Parts: sequence; structure tokens; C-alpha cells
Amino acid sequence: MKHKWMNSPYTFALGMFAMMVPSQAFSSFYFYFYVEKLGLGIGLATLARTIFLIWDAVNNPLFGYWSDRTNTRYGRRRPWVFGSIPLFMLAFVLVFSPPGGLSENGLFTWFLVTLIFYEAVATVLWVNYGALLPELFRGDRIRAKASAIQQGYQVVALLIGTALTPILFAAVNFSNMAIVYACVFGVFMFLCMMNVQEKKETTKTEPLKLIPAFRETIRNRKFWVFNISNSFAQTVNGLVSSMIPFYAKYVLHISEAQVSIMLAAVFVSVIPLVFVWYWIIRKMDGVKAWRLSLILYALSVIPLWFGYDLVSGVAAGIVVGFGLAGFLVTPAIVGGKIIDEDAEKTGLRREGIYTAVSGFITRSSGLISALAFFIVGMIFGYKGGDDPGSDPEATFRYLISVVPLCLLAISVIISFTIKFTFTGQLRGEADYDQKINHQL
Repeated sequence: MKHKWMNSPYTFALGMFAMMVPSQAFSSFYFYFYVEKLGLGIGLATLARTIFLIWDAVNNPLFGYWSDRTNTRYGRRRPWVFGSIPLFMLAFVLVFSPPGGLSENGLFTWFLVTLIFYEAVATVLWVNYGALLPELFRGDRIRAKASAIQQGYQVVALLIGTALTPILFAAVNFSNMAIVYACVFGVFMFLCMMNVQEKKETTKTEPLKLIPAFRETIRNRKFWVFNISNSFAQTVNGLVSSMIPFYAKYVLHISEAQVSIMLAAVFVSVIPLVFVWYWIIRKMDGVKAWRLSLILYALSVIPLWFGYDLVSGVAAGIVVGFGLAGFLVTPAIVGGKIIDEDAEKTGLRREGIYTAVSGFITRSSGLISALAFFIVGMIFGYKGGDDPGSDPEATFRYLISVVPLCLLAISVIISFTIKFTFTGQLRGEADYDQKINHQL
């Protein structure tokens, strides 16, 4: 009899926790570490960061394609993940452990090389782990549960990576902080993958070559509409979280020490709310639930406009948490249906390339967010903390409420530009769902 934790949503979600703790610490502090702590020039740091982002855009689809073509007795995704675990641990530690006494050019070289190494290994992990969700969990109900549990774990990891990291590096320095997080990652990722058993595919269809694989993906209109719509909503995720410190200072007029309370209001509220969304998804079609989540997310940012102190800000943050929870849970349902339909059409399970290209599209959200900040800042004259302009309060009311509302309205409109109709029951779905129903 199978181990009761094998392919359980609870053990599978440990992988999300494992990856998000170091990933959040990395994204929040790597630039700060090299520029503020080590004194790397902003121009060289920006150049390295730009090369890093270009490399990220190029390697995502390639690693997804290679993953789909892998075929071993241990599965397609697990060998990639197991092989990446020690490399990711090494890469993460190296980023935060440059040798002492380097010249500025030497520091730039170390920064660039370790960033490229880190990004390559991180992409392998994210693509293959991400591809496992629609592959292991077939059907809306189990995917909704797996996604909800993942997001609960992710929020805990975000809080650790954001709030604990400054305390940790202040106490033991950046290099030792990286070692601690690398070990946390290694333990939880190993536990996750030891409880994953990939479903054996019976298809004898020859895997698509690189160009046909991309062509087939690009021609999938549902995939593009779904991901472009999500990219606008994803922008709001980053924009709201990055604007909270400014919102707290200029709109709510609270101290920096109280900013953590605002952040907690948003992120902690998400943990129980993702399970509310799981209940909602069980009552309705996955596509309708996804569209509803976008609509409610748009409405949830409106109360932020009316915040004026800590209490009203926290209340508004909890409302945003409900909208955010819906957007975190529901896309996995629609994305899984798109992949299932592609498998029915091509005779191939191609989660890898779909996950990779999807990640590439949603990364555009960072550019949209930066552009929004630049435009609104120009309109209201905000240039920085030393020169906030004549009305910084209006600047950040618009950036945290009006701009997100507009972006989410665009997301909702795009989501309705195509009819998401799917075949009733895809090959193998009923059989696999019966095997995992005991976990529901």
C-alpha cells in the first residue's frame, strides 16, 4: 500500500516553503547587500542585474523544454530537482559570500557570475517543481486544494524571508544567514521530493522538437490570454507590497516600526483566506472562480484609498488579503486545464514548457510596476525621500489604490476576451482522481 504522504498536497507544498524562504531573502536583500554593504557602484550593480534578467528570460523556456523531453525510471521532474538541490544551496551561499579584499571590478565579476549561476539553478527548480502540480493533481478539486496549501506555506515563507532576514544577518552576518537558509531549503525540499511519485505516462508519441514545441505553445490562445491577464494582476501583487512602506509614511502617517503590522495584516490574513477560496472553488467552475477572484481583487484595493491611520490601514490590508488569496489560488486551476487540453491534443504532457513560458510572461509585471511608479511620480513631482514633491500623500494613494484598480480592470477585461471552454473529462483524469480522493 502506498505511503499515505506520497503525492499528498501537504508534503508537496513543502517544496514551495523550501524555495520561497531563500528566494524571498535573495530578492529582498541581494541588491542591498552589494550596493549598501559592500559598496558596489550602482551603475555596475544595475548592469549585472540587467544581464541577470536577460539570462532569466532566455533560460526559462529552454529548461522547460528540456524537462519535458526527460524520461527516466525516476520520472521527468524529480531527477532535475534532486540534482539541483545541492547546486542551489551552493549558489545561494556564494551570492552572499564574496571573498574579502576584492576590487570593485572583482566584486562586480563575483556578483555577476554568482547571479547567473544562482538564476540558472533556481530556474531548473522552479520550472520542474511548478510542472509537477498540474501533472500530479488532475482535476479542479484536488488542484484547488494543492494550490491553497501551497499558498499558505508560501505566505509563511514570505514572512520568514522578509521579517526574519534582517534580524538574522544582523546577528550572524550575510554569509551565515545564507548557510542557515540553504540548509532549511535542503531539508524541506528533500522531504518534499521523497514524497513525490510521478505518474507514468503511457503515450508513445515522439516528443516535439524545440521549434514545434514553441510554435504549439505560442498558438494556444487560451494560454496567452490567461497569462497576459495574470501578468497585470501579478503587477498589483508587487506594486501593493512595495508601496506599503511609502503608504504608511505619507498616507497613514505611522512610524516605520508599525509598517510590519501593515505587512502582517495583508500576508497573515491570506493564510486562512486561501482556504475560504478553496471552499469557493469547490462550489463553482474553475474559470468562473478565477475571473471572480480578479474582480474581487480589483474591488479589494479600493478601501486602501480611504486609509488615514494604522487601524484603517490594517482593515484595508485585510480586505486586500482576501482579493490576493483568490488570485494566488485560482490560476492553478485554469492553468492545469490548459495543460490538460494540450495533452489531449498533442498526446504529450508538456507542463515544463508551459510553466516556463508562463513564468517568462508574468515576469513582465516588474516592468509594468516600474513604469507605473515612474509615471505617477512624474505627475505628482515625487523624486525621492529628499524631494517628495508637493503632494506625496496623493502620489501613494494613487499608486496603492487607483493604479492597482486600473491594472486589475485591464486584467478582468482581458480574461473575458476569449471563451475558456474545455473538453469534459481528459484522458486519465477520473482514474487518477480516484486514487487521491482519500486526501480530500
